[in-house]
Amino acid sequence: MTTATVFFALLLYAATLLGVAGLVWRIRDYARTPAPLKIPTTPAPTTTGGVVLRMLREVTLFESLFKANLWIWLFGWMFHVSLALVLARHLRYFTEPVWFWVAWIQPFGLYAGLAMVAGLAGLWARRFLVERIRYISTPSDHLMLALLLGIGASGLSMKFLDHTDIIDLKAFALGLIYFDWQPLPAHPLLYLHLLLVALLIGIFPYSKLLHAPGLFFSPGRNQADNPREKRHLADWAAKLEKAKV
Repeated sequence: MTTATVFFALLLYAATLLGVAGLVWRIRDYARTPAPLKIPTTPAPTTTGGVVLRMLREVTLFESLFKANLWIWLFGWMFHVSLALVLARHLRYFTEPVWFWVAWIQPFGLYAGLAMVAGLAGLWARRFLVERIRYISTPSDHLMLALLLGIGASGLSMKFLDHTDIIDLKAFALGLIYFDWQPLPAHPLLYLHLLLVALLIGIFPYSKLLHAPGLFFSPGRNQADNPREKRHLADWAAKLEKAKV
């Protein structure tokens, strides 16, 4: 067992543990945060079914971003859809036999990697070229984009420039799942790719990237516009009101 195999196995375990624990903690924190006011962003649906459809459009089509800025929507939607395809394509390393639909999307996932990098480049360029965006951009904004671009670029480099042994890589990935460690291929670009991925997993719950699950807890999106039909009362306010009776 090489030193690199042990290092990256322990690193990926630690990053996954840190990422999952942080994600659970942040979602629990979101769920416990009270929403004392009825503040849906209008025009808003007036029924629960309408809220579900609105959230579905927001998650899949980025509806509000589309209405706000077409250029940001284009790059953002391109990145997120491409990322979903890239992640689905990577399931071939963690499944044996490979699921039929994972095998079917392999060519699409490859081109999605190029689209993902293009989308990220567009989102990063706007932080330099648009004055008002440049003014509010922080070092963490640039570092997150640089990290994501590094992951995409290193992954594409292994496909188009310097190939790695994907059979041994799959054996390593499956070995992590079944706690039966297998040697990791000795490849500098692969080391860089895994290092950046582990870093992303570890910091994801503690960064601005957590808008993914945070969207579902946004009162401006998850509330129905029915204040006249149904009084909105936060749990803590209901307890105070009950105590006064």
